[in-house]
Amino acid sequence: MPGRGRKFRNPFRGVIDGVSEMNRMADRMTGADGGPVEQQPRGYANAWSPATDIVARGSDLLIRCELPGVHLDDVDVSLSRGTLTIAGERRQDDADTEVYVRERAYGQFRRDITLPEGVGEEHIEAELVEGLLRVTIAGSAGAPGSTRIDVRGSRTG
Repeated sequence: MPGRGRKFRNPFRGVIDGVSEMNRMADRMTGADGGPVEQQPRGYANAWSPATDIVARGSDLLIRCELPGVHLDDVDVSLSRGTLTIAGERRQDDADTEVYVRERAYGQFRRDITLPEGVGEEHIEAELVEGLLRVTIAGSAGAPGSTRIDVRGSRTG
């Protein structure tokens, strides 16, 4: 009998491992691995990140961020070193005692947006109305963009 006493290399090992990993992730996202989905920690694959648009409106930049179900007290907009951060949390309703389907994501979120050089807090206004956060950055739509940097080095072959 060929290979008696020898271990054979499984030609499907990588495929089976990949499929097993995908099944494990699916089980984790659907709660099939033993716990309700809402009690499982969110990771990169299923984290909540609010939909965001950045548009020019005249000379201003307008950032629109969808935050349905997020209360005003649970939203934080801050500026630090040229980065605008929109962070907060959408909380679950404690009155939900028997959940049959839960498709909405809950928990903390964070979006970091790099702003044009020279933008200060005096240029920024923010308001949350009916689940839509609007951040207006005055006079920033025409700000110069990035500058290309030449890379020096030797060319080979």
